[in-house]
Amino acid sequence: QVRLVESGGGLVQAGGSLRLSCAASGHTFSTYAMAWFRQAPGKEREFVARISRSGVSTSYADSVKGRFTISRDDAKNTVFLQMNSLKPEDTAVYYCAAKFAVGSINYYIGASQYDYWGQGTQVTVSS
Repeated sequence: QVRLVESGGGLVQAGGSLRLSCAASGHTFSTYAMAWFRQAPGKEREFVARISRSGVSTSYADSVKGRFTISRDDAKNTVFLQMNSLKPEDTAVYYCAAKFAVGSINYYIGASQYDYWGQGTQVTVSS
């Protein structure tokens, strides 16, 4: 069974930074494409960023492009989300997701495409 555990959320002022981590276990991490999604109260879960199993391909939602960076460390079975220049509208529960993938690109940005999810970590940005 794949297990994903997020950490690093918290309360930060607008303009600040946070680094989220997602530790994976129970599978060969390097065979999985990874992503971050978020869900604000009363809103649908939305795509934030993805990274291919090889790490060579990444994509971002327009709302976070230039501010957030996704990366992975296969030796530590961990995927990261560095969030800079945070805005109040970034406030949400952030979820890590994993999908078994083949090939080097693994372009998946739909929540339904991912097989495994973490429990989420709360990020709150105050104005």
